[in-house]
Amino acid sequence: MTPGLFDGYLRRLGFTQPPRPTAEALFALQRAHVERIPYENLGIQLGRPPGIDPELSVRRFAAGRGGYCFHLNGAFALLLEGLGFAVTRHLAGVLGPADRERLDVNGDHLALTVRVDGAEYFVDAGLGDGPYEPLPLRAGTHRQGKFTYGLGPLDGDRPGWRYVNDAGPFPVVNVLSAPAVTADFEATHVRLSTAPDSGFVRTLALLRRDAHGIDALRGRVLSRTEPAKRTTERILDTPGEFWAVVGGLFERKLDDLTAADRTALWDRVCAAHETWLATRG
Repeated sequence: MTPGLFDGYLRRLGFTQPPRPTAEALFALQRAHVERIPYENLGIQLGRPPGIDPELSVRRFAAGRGGYCFHLNGAFALLLEGLGFAVTRHLAGVLGPADRERLDVNGDHLALTVRVDGAEYFVDAGLGDGPYEPLPLRAGTHRQGKFTYGLGPLDGDRPGWRYVNDAGPFPVVNVLSAPAVTADFEATHVRLSTAPDSGFVRTLALLRRDAHGIDALRGRVLSRTEPAKRTTERILDTPGEFWAVVGGLFERKLDDLTAADRTALWDRVCAAHETWLATRG
């Protein structure tokens, strides 16, 4: 591993020194990751999707960027391994409400399990609205503050797990137990980041979360979701307001975007917003 590869990454997570591989450190690292490194698809929206090589993602995060699941969990797995954690990557699939009973795994998500201090955890910094902390890898209901998650066996042809978050827009993630490698996700990444019918291509999205809730920007709609509270929404009306939210609330540095990039992305977001409004009637 390149000396100093993780220095900037750890600084962005708020660590001045590499932590020892303990369960306490694992929890602190995931909390920092979901708070400070956004789930985002700006590069995809601009037609410049970044590759999913984990070292590339590590360097991008150190430079202030974010990514989606293949970037976020791919880099996080590499960091955890570099710190001495035992990490396994897994093929997974995210399901919406209409498909939640399906038991297949389409590979559109990278999930992680981590073994430390004699226990195994489901670790996911790549869902955007996923758990704030690792979940013990055992069947049952797991509560984190006012959030509730479920884990259970995947009763299909191959052994695995089902992660359930009934409060989320994509309530189920099916995860295969077998180990996976980065190459297993390459073809799916190309499709998700370039196909015209892909949600990542159609809609700009940024998400981050903290102990109390989830902030999401989808197109021009900024929302805040907290359990047992009404979700608040507001429309971002100007480019200045939009970019202040992207660079401020979501902590996504903007120095890789030219003025032309910002104009093009704002125009794209506005066009998508008008289409969304028309669809809503």
